[in-house]
Amino acid sequence: MRKEYSLKRNEEISKIVHSSKCIKNDSFVIYIKNNEMDHARVCISVSKKLGKAHLRNKTKRQVRMMITEILNFEKLVDLVIVVRKKYFDYDFANNKANLQNLISRI
Repeated sequence: MRKEYSLKRNEEISKIVHSSKCIKNDSFVIYIKNNEMDHARVCISVSKKLGKAHLRNKTKRQVRMMITEILNFEKLVDLVIVVRKKYFDYDFANNKANLQNLISRI
């Protein structure tokens, strides 16, 4: 995922989370908001409650890889993807299928 596709600013992320629609499943919560840019932007959030830093970083790397394979960045949306605790109960393929199911519902 290229740097321009990431969403980093706290103000933008909180605005998306508090004033947009969300879709959920066991592994993920995705907050969606339309944007005025020419590409999609994504933020991946993993809570400190889910594990130590190396586990959270591994999870973010995995989700980032899933996103690059699944998401079409030509959509004009901002996405905030929150990883839930049930993520660790499934393997990579099941988590990827769960994420693909949510993104197809957008």
